Amino acid sequence: SRDKKRDGPLLTRDGNPVPSSSLRCPEARMPGVTVKDVNQQEFVRALAAFLKKSGKLKVPDWVDLVKLGKHKELAPSDENWFYIRAASTVRHLYLRGGAGVGSMTKIYGGRNRNGVCPSHYSVGSKNVARKVLQALELLKMIEKDPNGGRRLTSQGTRDLDRIAGQVAAANKKTV
Repeated sequence: SRDKKRDGPLLTRDGNPVPSSSLRCPEARMPGVTVKDVNQQEFVRALAAFLKKSGKLKVPDWVDLVKLGKHKELAPSDENWFYIRAASTVRHLYLRGGAGVGSMTKIYGGRNRNGVCPSHYSVGSKNVARKVLQALELLKMIEKDPNGGRRLTSQGTRDLDRIAGQVAAANKKTV
């Protein structure tokens, strides 16, 4: 019966022994909350707060003087925009690895208004994209991909999933 203790290795239905790797804690094998499962705005805000609180993200001196693209009229009004941009960049790399400076400028581009002439698309600032990626590399959250661009490290993926779990838990408490 079921309550009898089994002697010997666990066997599958075929009679073969079950590999020891699958005998670990079942919670470890269950998929947890990932970045794709939570609200993106809340996740980016939480990750930006984490990056700011850690104090390890190297913020350039010129962050209060710069526009984020030639299509922008003004500099960003939020004083923590660099942390938010870094968090958003890491989220984009989580969703699509292998993105580099060029693809980040396309993601953060926008409509360039030309007065009475028709508007055209304009890419975002390459310097800002490059400095954000370099700062995240120093944190060991991303690394250079041999196929081009940057990709998340295992430590970066772990941090992002942990923060996504915290955001999901906070949302669960409020609901």
